[in-house]
Amino acid sequence: MKDRKAATMPFAPSPGWLHWEKQRTTPQIILPAGAVDAHCHVFGPGDTFPFSPLRKYTPCDASKTDLFELHQELGFARRVVVQATCHGSDNSALLDVLRSDPDASRGVVTLTSDIDESALAEMHELGVRGVRFNFVKRLVDHPPYKELRLIADKIRQFDWHIVIYFEQHDLADLEDFFRELPVPLVIDHMGRPDVSAGTTGADFSRFLSFVDRTDSWVKVGCPERLTLDGPWARPGKQELYTDVAPFARRLIAEQPDRVLWGTDWPHPNLKSHMPDDAAMLNYLAQITDSDSQLHKLLVDNPIDLYWA
Repeated sequence: MKDRKAATMPFAPSPGWLHWEKQRTTPQIILPAGAVDAHCHVFGPGDTFPFSPLRKYTPCDASKTDLFELHQELGFARRVVVQATCHGSDNSALLDVLRSDPDASRGVVTLTSDIDESALAEMHELGVRGVRFNFVKRLVDHPPYKELRLIADKIRQFDWHIVIYFEQHDLADLEDFFRELPVPLVIDHMGRPDVSAGTTGADFSRFLSFVDRTDSWVKVGCPERLTLDGPWARPGKQELYTDVAPFARRLIAEQPDRVLWGTDWPHPNLKSHMPDDAAMLNYLAQITDSDSQLHKLLVDNPIDLYWA
């Protein structure tokens, strides 16, 4: 937890890295009071919080100051910071956010199974409420089954949850293992559905059934990661990511008390385009049908999970 070392050289972003958008527009939607960004990151700064030597990418800096300015500008009152893979299991940058704004910040960390109870207790006191694991095959060398089970048993006493990242076509091989875990689950990015298959496809139907039968929450954000058509599929129209929105709408309609939304700022590893975070707020009007749905998505549900 405190293994951070001073950086000896600046970090150059990976070739082709897209920097997060600084020249944001004005959103057309006003967020409800108390809104929570339930999925965001911090990167470094690398000269203060060095990136992991085992990282698969090197990002640009995206500091807590940048994050706080974004949230103030967009109208978010609280945040859940998720550990970025470029920092590995050194959660120093994330924990620095929690120390800087403790009442309004919660965290989801990356751990190794040798973590002890005292370190977990210290993290809990700071506001950590979950641990993230990646099952996307192109991003990990092997599924972390053993490590996850050992950590799940350790965090159970703190009422933490496990955040899991996977692709829906792999769920058939993973769901029995997930069901046996002794803690709640939070699923990133709607389980990465194949949007070309539509909301009635077999994989998405299986995913909905899994969510319905387990103690699971689902993040319905990050359409920029899932789209095949791009942000502006309909020329001259204002709707964003129209191929992804139906999946979020169906989840919100069927699981209104178990959905979460986050910006995913600063949008790591995007290749095709970098979204305007202010414009992305307008997407919320496409995936919710009422003020009640929007309030549950942005206020009631994340506060129930992270601040209750």
